[in-house]
Amino acid sequence: MRMPHKCRSSNRSCVYHNTFALGRNSRTGRPGSRRARGGQRNEQLPFIPPEDWYDPISSNHDSRYEVIVQSPGRGYRHVVTPAEIRDRLNRLPRQMIESLDVIQLSRMTRKKRSFPCYGMQWGTTLYLYPLEDSRVEYFDRSPNPAQFNEACMFGGRWDQDECGGWMLIWSEPAIKDFYLNNILIHELGHLLDNRNNNYVDRERFAEWFAIEYGYKPSRQSLRVKRVVRRHHVK
Repeated sequence: MRMPHKCRSSNRSCVYHNTFALGRNSRTGRPGSRRARGGQRNEQLPFIPPEDWYDPISSNHDSRYEVIVQSPGRGYRHVVTPAEIRDRLNRLPRQMIESLDVIQLSRMTRKKRSFPCYGMQWGTTLYLYPLEDSRVEYFDRSPNPAQFNEACMFGGRWDQDECGGWMLIWSEPAIKDFYLNNILIHELGHLLDNRNNNYVDRERFAEWFAIEYGYKPSRQSLRVKRVVRRHHVK
């Protein structure tokens, strides 16, 4: 497990966070859903419950779920509100949220800072994690192409600093777009995936689900309609 790396320049100290996070899939019992930003998952590590557990509700066909908001922690803020979450999920077919019981906006702790992630699915609960108040994330190595492109798709801007590390900079609209149309939908995809058992296949399905039901629908409303010019004949 890599610890946060620090490098010093003549006028400032640059701090970067390791990017590995734990999750758990309710069906397989394995560490599962995560939005890791680098780092490698280790299947040999013992599972340590990362969050509060909520017992599944036996029947939830009325599509009602609870949103629990924890204090984000000093220096962090929640990216989206319960109202924004509900508004986004209400645009999906009702059957997609029938098995969802709880969405938790989780707190950031010292332990979680060593294993940062954007979101996680565990049982019938989705967890969304807070972001730095500055909306700037620091990485001790360059993003891989998938990480780079994913952030850029939603308006994130990558920049390299004087220490050789990388920064991912978000505007307020971009980070809300990223959470509502990617992270939230990605984790919901994990909840709905009842066919795949291994990590690679589950991630592949969740990425597809996020594109089909998150990214693409959200971009349809942003398309610029072609203006048809009408010429009057005298």
